[in-house]
Amino acid sequence: MKIRTLAFAGLFVVSVAHATLVAEKFTTDPALAGWQAFGDTNLFTWDATNQNLAVTWDSLQPNSYFYHPLGAVLTRADEFLITFDLRMTDATAVGFFELGIGLCHFSDATSPGFARGTGTDSPNLAEFNYFPDSGEGFGSTISSTISDMNASLGFYEDLVGLAPGVTYHVLLIHRAGEEFMGGTVFTNGGVYSTLPARLSFVPLTDFQLDTVTISSYTSTNDPYGDSLLAHGTVDNFAVASPLPLHQLNTVAAGTIQFASDTNWLYTLEQSPDFTHWTPAAPASLGNGTNLVLQATNAPANQSFYRVRADLP
Repeated sequence: MKIRTLAFAGLFVVSVAHATLVAEKFTTDPALAGWQAFGDTNLFTWDATNQNLAVTWDSLQPNSYFYHPLGAVLTRADEFLITFDLRMTDATAVGFFELGIGLCHFSDATSPGFARGTGTDSPNLAEFNYFPDSGEGFGSTISSTISDMNASLGFYEDLVGLAPGVTYHVLLIHRAGEEFMGGTVFTNGGVYSTLPARLSFVPLTDFQLDTVTISSYTSTNDPYGDSLLAHGTVDNFAVASPLPLHQLNTVAAGTIQFASDTNWLYTLEQSPDFTHWTPAAPASLGNGTNLVLQATNAPANQSFYRVRADLP
């Protein structure tokens, strides 16, 4: 399954027969669509000119969130994806401290004892984290993180940074029943990281997630004296459950069949080398049942195929 890019038209929330979709392009004021801020509300500003959300991650402030209710509770038994564009302007860290974007259980995240920096007091999370390089020997790290109901952590990570002024497209996928959440980070039309390293210290139990959040965590209770001050923008945010793509079946050369979702637009893409991808046929809207995509200009020599899912 490949979900490379996602296109949006405003915000919409769908919750029908266990299907949940929250999408936001920030083309209009997100407050009008139910987005709210908790904690230091000055950390989050809708930029009407650039149509994105400007964010300050300041760990000297209390735990602060720009959030939207999910309209459902996702658990380990559910499959879901989280995707967004992230562009950093600057980041200054002391020690090893993170920013977060993803899902939380709101009553836990807003409780007085919630402390993300300790690594032991932040239950019920599924998020992307970025730890900027502090220059103290820790380096930079990006990760896809799951925290269960006991605040035990499991994550995939990569020891790379996010360059200022570069837009990164983040895609996180949790498959039903799995402990971990996989992830891929794209930039400039290619893969930047597949978050290859898997780490966990104890087996993870279940989790509960009910809110979409862009999170600025406090370091005032951090036992190591770590901190973070960073600025950037978030755009093209979406959370979907179930996944818009499942098993792909090859009917014939250049012809793919799969179960589709009516909320999504599907494009068959082809490549001679897994690096350069082009549309192999016009995009087709999902029909809620089996959809067949066929290449209209299949090359004579070998070609590889994938399906891209976009929100129309």
